[in-house]
Amino acid sequence: MAFSKTERRLKIKRRIRNKIEGCSERPRMSVYRSNKQISVQLIDDISGKTLAAASSNVKEIVAQSGTKTEKAAMVGKLIAEKALAAGIQTVTFDRNGYLYHGRVKQLADAAREAGLKF
Repeated sequence: MAFSKTERRLKIKRRIRNKIEGCSERPRMSVYRSNKQISVQLIDDISGKTLAAASSNVKEIVAQSGTKTEKAAMVGKLIAEKALAAGIQTVTFDRNGYLYHGRVKQLADAAREAGLKF
């Protein structure tokens, strides 16, 4: 029985989500990657609230030119700035079933460089 790419990713996602959980002190940093855009949210799973969010659709990132990988790094820097402004220093990284490679890795590295701890 062969899985499609989407089914495989969702299976991996469920396996990851059984192990990690975000709280208000250490929220879950969930990444969503589509073919054209990338977005990230800081989620408190206990209360079910999104504490901060950033996307490659925001005006300041859309206005800049660059590859999708460079824009992912900009999103990582933006989410780190929003998290630090909200008083969040540490997060649990949730790659959401995507491989830790390319845009997902760039986003994580940029967030680390901007001051977030994983």
